[in-house]
Amino acid sequence: MKVANGRVVALDYRLHLGDGQIIDQSAPNQPLAYLHGHKQIVPGLEGALEGLSTGESKQVVVTPEQGYGVHKPEGVRSVPRTMLPGTYLPQVGGTLMAQTEDGDVPLRIIAVNPDSVMVDLNHPLAGKTLHFDVTVREVRDATQEELAHGHVHGPGGAHG
Repeated sequence: MKVANGRVVALDYRLHLGDGQIIDQSAPNQPLAYLHGHKQIVPGLEGALEGLSTGESKQVVVTPEQGYGVHKPEGVRSVPRTMLPGTYLPQVGGTLMAQTEDGDVPLRIIAVNPDSVMVDLNHPLAGKTLHFDVTVREVRDATQEELAHGHVHGPGGAHG
């Protein structure tokens, strides 16, 4: 069976940024399972997997436009320290959560100044070219329930 829309795909993956240093990977014997064609992985990787079969491996390079998007300078903002919780000590690399009408949004702290904190709303991998090493471990038809829910269920129909 081949990777196609509406199928559950389980894959082993390693991700680096072109330097070979792994920044994310699937755990041993725990492949990432997703519903193909439902925008659960970055578009560039999803498109490159189309048509592969169980056991096939591939190296995939994903441009920022097909990954987490380009880095948008307008996503970098200054937040007055008076807007932070009183006892909070911001640190570069930390995350603040902002509540919006669309839900919570993570704000990555990129600089701490005496009167303000610089935050970046862009995804941490925005603007980066992604290098994936993937091996397809399983391809199966999604159940009607998985298709209706829009995500893969684990063994016995468990939500994961």
